[in-house]
Amino acid sequence: MKITRREFLTATGAAALAAGLPARAWSQATIQAGGVRIDSLSDGNLTLPGNFIFGPAPQDELAELLRGYGYDAIPSRITPPCNVTLLRDGANTVLFDAGSGPAFQSSAGLLGEALGEIGVAPEDVTHVIFTHGHPDHLWGLLDDFDEPVFYEATHMIGRTEFDYWSDPDTVNNIGEARASFAVGARRRLETLGADGFTLFDGESELLPGVLAIPTFGHSPGHYSFALAAEGRQVLVAGDAITNGHMAFERPDWPSGSDQDLEMGARTRARLLDRIVAEDMTLIGYHIERPGIGRAERLSGGRYRFIAL
Repeated sequence: MKITRREFLTATGAAALAAGLPARAWSQATIQAGGVRIDSLSDGNLTLPGNFIFGPAPQDELAELLRGYGYDAIPSRITPPCNVTLLRDGANTVLFDAGSGPAFQSSAGLLGEALGEIGVAPEDVTHVIFTHGHPDHLWGLLDDFDEPVFYEATHMIGRTEFDYWSDPDTVNNIGEARASFAVGARRRLETLGADGFTLFDGESELLPGVLAIPTFGHSPGHYSFALAAEGRQVLVAGDAITNGHMAFERPDWPSGSDQDLEMGARTRARLLDRIVAEDMTLIGYHIERPGIGRAERLSGGRYRFIAL
């Protein structure tokens, strides 16, 4: 008899409870629209120096902005959440990004447990669609044994992003701080191989109700995705918008998390304009958990995030 991963997870979870271990609490939010269900699930959180985001911003103006959010100065450490989106429409079960997996940061890589909490096993996932190739989005592609976690799924990624991280020269050109990103991404992409991915280009419909939108800048081939849900649109922004404060109030400011600071800022401003114009609900990968809300336009090219 074959034991599925679902049965294994269920059994090990029951064993933990029997041993008196505390149950893990998951922050989850669900959008239900007709036959479409969209869940925002926690992969845990990252731990980063504050300057990783805030370093390139105009420091005097930044200090004033941060005071409005209760910070006297740039925090020495930030712990952004990782919100992974799951779409179920009755025909497909689609993950947008695969989380960090076991090899990036100990506070992240918890997506498998979150999926187990809502009764979704790895083999249930039909598609994994990647926003980009950074560790907290791509490295969960493989398990501890370098085998695909979502082994029944079709894996999809933008062609520009795939080519960039597959290029052996990327590790030499990306800079020392991100060199490990390049090594890890290339190894994971090579493990599945070019035949293991469906590549896409431009603004295109990948699946019924799933529109890929190029949002380059945070990484060379970053994509966001607009999901159709019974007359409304839900935008999976990935890291095109990386927080609920500076990215909204001053989308034109450079963010240290973007590989191309100028392009990232232009993309962010353009995307926020589209979100408001098309009245999209927004899911942000690193916006305060569970990351679901909407953008409200203010004056002077500024916006505000309103959590739902």
